[in-house]
This record gives sequence, structure tokens and C-alpha cells, in this order.
Amino acid sequence: MAFLTFLEGIRTPFLDRLMQFITYFGQEIIIIAVICALYWCADKRFAYMLGFTYFTAGLLVQSLKITFRVPRPWVLDPQFKAVESAIPGATGYSFPSGHTQGATCLFFPLALKAKRVWVKVSCVLAFMLIGFSRMYLGVHTPKDVIVSMLLSIAVSSIIWHFQRLFLDGTQHVKMIAGVLAAISIAVAAYALVLKSRGTIDMKYAADCCKAAGAGLGFALGYYIERTRLKFSTRTGHLSSQAAKLIAGLLLALVIKEGFSLLFGTSILVKMAEYFVLVLWVLVLYPYLFSRFGRRQA
Repeated sequence: MAFLTFLEGIRTPFLDRLMQFITYFGQEIIIIAVICALYWCADKRFAYMLGFTYFTAGLLVQSLKITFRVPRPWVLDPQFKAVESAIPGATGYSFPSGHTQGATCLFFPLALKAKRVWVKVSCVLAFMLIGFSRMYLGVHTPKDVIVSMLLSIAVSSIIWHFQRLFLDGTQHVKMIAGVLAAISIAVAAYALVLKSRGTIDMKYAADCCKAAGAGLGFALGYYIERTRLKFSTRTGHLSSQAAKLIAGLLLALVIKEGFSLLFGTSILVKMAEYFVLVLWVLVLYPYLFSRFGRRQA
């Protein structure tokens, strides 16, 4: 807490706004949008790598959150004050940091893929700065950020090292999808058991089940796309690629908002919502624009 107290002492309105802007790049919506852009329009293989990294690390981080159940800094020390604007986005337990996990799972693989040194350095600085912003805003301790960063780097490195197993050929697709689905189900069951025993509140179990729903959707979507759909990212002109991306993201937003309106906000509904969203990204939307492209040809 001493480091957070130091950062609290150097806050200014300008730095508060700057760090709030920087921390935004670790949010789920940004990472998913980048994965969608790559997957639908540019580099499907690398998008798969980002997806495996992001969803696998997310399951790990969410499981650790409900296992250790570490309160936020202002709960640990009632004298400490976080930046007010950052508190609404700081849901769930504090350890490990979810924003740092998302940022590291996006920018570390980009650093591995980059050819130029300045791009690699920029990507590393990006996720480190996002991690720092979480501490500056007072919503995470250094331990939350550092552990999340190291876990995400480890997951990214493993998937990068074994990328041919995941992405070249289809002989291991069924096994990989099955393992990811089993892990996702286990994480959801773990969260629901803890909730049923009164160990965690519904909102914490819901965060874990959302990650599990996304993991299940990714496992099934990966299997279907790799063995059946095998769509091409090529659409033609840049304008058609942009239109494809915008339409897909808007429809994903409709699905996300519509799910809650139609079915409510229970834990299992939120889990199903993320399952359908990821399935939309990997299979349903690519199927639609592939069919439309063939008719136009």
C-alpha cells in the first residue's frame, strides 16, 4: 500500500484523466474489437493466437480472483482513496488484475510478432503503462498487477511456442477444443459451488461464469471453424473490409444488449450471453459474410 499512497500524493487532475484514458486500452471491449478486426479482416491465424491467450489467461485470472478473494485497496485501507472515476470499472476482487491481464494478452503477443525493435518496445511499454495506470488510479496493488502480468506473459509464451499444435493442421483440434471446454466448465462449476456455499457473492461468481461462457464459445467456435467453415478473410477493397467489421461489431453489440433485455441478468444467462457472443465472432458472422460473398461473386 505504501506505493499506492505515494502515487495518491502525486495525483493531478490532468494525470487522473490521462491514466483513465490509458487504462481503457486494457478493457474487454478494446481487446475483443482488435481480435475481431484481425479475425474477420486481416490475420485469422494471429487472431486465434490472441484469442487462445486472452481467454485462457482470463479463466486463470478469474479462478485466482475467487480463490484468494483479495479486497480492493480502499477496502484494505479505509484511509486510502482511489480515483473516483475509476471505481465503477473496478468490479470483482483485486488480485490478480483483469485489466493488466487483458492488456498483456494483447500487447505481448504483438511484441512477439513484430519485426521492428521499436514496435516490440512500444508494445511492451503499452501493457506496462496500462498496468501502472491501474496502480495510479488506486484500483490495484503492485502485487495484483505484477502477478497478472507474469501469468499472462507465461500463457502467451506457451501458446506462442506451441502455435503449430494449435493452428497448423486439424489433427489436434478436437482434443484442444475439448480441453478448453472442460476447463471452462470446471471454472464455472467452481464459481457456482463457492456461491452456493456463501463464500462469494453473485457478482463475483458472475464474472467467473462470463469468462467460462466465453471459453466455451471459443472452444466450440474454434472446433467448428477449423473443421467445417474455414472461411477466408479476403473481401476485396478496404471499404468492404471496414463495412464488414463495423457491421459485425454493431451486431455483436445488439446481441450483448439484447440478451439481457430478453432473458434477464442471472449468472447462467450472462454465461450464455458470452458463449453466444464468442460463437458469433468465430462462426456465425463469418458464415454469414462468407455466404454473402459467394452470392456477390
